[in-house]
Order: sequence, then structure tokens, then C-alpha cells
Amino acid sequence: MDAVRVALFREVLAGTEWPAAARRFAGTLRSSVVPQGGGLLLVGTAQYEPWHLAAHLVDEAAWSGQPELAPTLVRHRVRPGDPAHLAVGLGRVAAAGRGETLLVVAPQRPDGGLLERVHDARRSGATVLSLDAGDPEVVGLAHEALTVPGTAEVDLDTVQHLMSAAAGENVLPSQGPRGRRPLRDRLARLADHLTAPPPARW
Repeated sequence: MDAVRVALFREVLAGTEWPAAARRFAGTLRSSVVPQGGGLLLVGTAQYEPWHLAAHLVDEAAWSGQPELAPTLVRHRVRPGDPAHLAVGLGRVAAAGRGETLLVVAPQRPDGGLLERVHDARRSGATVLSLDAGDPEVVGLAHEALTVPGTAEVDLDTVQHLMSAAAGENVLPSQGPRGRRPLRDRLARLADHLTAPPPARW
């Protein structure tokens, strides 16, 4: 259960800056895309495509009742015959504009072509956010950056888990049929039950 994994990450990282930093960044992402009705573009570097983050954000969008969190994954290499949701190329980054949010995930320095496209998107009014390893050009292009340096206690993948989970939080959950609790609430209650200490015997 991914919710349990994230809870364990948060417990292990309690006392560090990362759980709170991930929540702050997730709040920025949410406040950028939800009022606009979506428009989230997600792009990595030529060496790293953020597949897992895209999948987690799609899950969070469904579980939280915030469909605006579901991103369009922008790819560096699109092949003929790719399905439509995997056939969005880098030209989409340069075409981004006002009302859209571009989330750049950069574990290493992106090539100049991506940086130029991100610059074009920002100049056209798109909001640029970055999850990065500290490259100054990436940070300089971002309106908001969450930087995970190589010396940190965590890696960028862990921070992506924390951030995507936090993106679906702090919103009113949608109620299922007949007022049933959402699946996430039921999973959280189950996890609490399974990890609770046994009752004291007198």
C-alpha cells in the first residue's frame, strides 16, 4: 500500500525538513493547477522521464477528487505508434502559456534545448515549478523549486513520493455512495488498526 509506504517515509524523516518541504511544494502545485482547472505538464530530462511521479499524481487526482492534479507527461522521444497519452513531445513545453503549470523534474542538468523551451513557457506566462538536484539554471527558471542536493538525507525519488502524496491532502474528500468514507480514509484507518499496539490486559 503506497499510503503506508509514505507514512513510513514520514516517520523515518520526522525531525528533518523534508516532510514539511514536500507539503509546502505540493500546496504550491495544487494552488497553481486547481484554480485553473488543470493544465499541469510534467517533464523530465533526456536521461530521466518521471513515469512514477506521473502515475502517483494520477492516483492522487482520483483519490482526492482533484482531477486537476493529473498531469500530461511530456516526453523527449516520441515514437510513431505511441498511444496518445505517451505521444506528447517537447514542443508542448515551448507552447505552454498563461494558465498552465510546468513541473520540471531534473535529477541532473537538462540539456539546453529543454531549458530554452522552459524559458519560452515562462516568458509566455506559464508557472514553472521544479523538483531538482540544485542546478542553478533550473532553479533560476522556476517560480518555486524543491531542491534535493546530493548531500541530503533523502533522494529525489523519495521526495517525489512525499510530494505527490501531499498534493492530494488538505482538500475536502469526496463522499462515495451512501456517504461511505473514501478509499483513502478506509486504508488509513486500516493501517492505523494494523500498526496499533495490542490492548493492555489487566
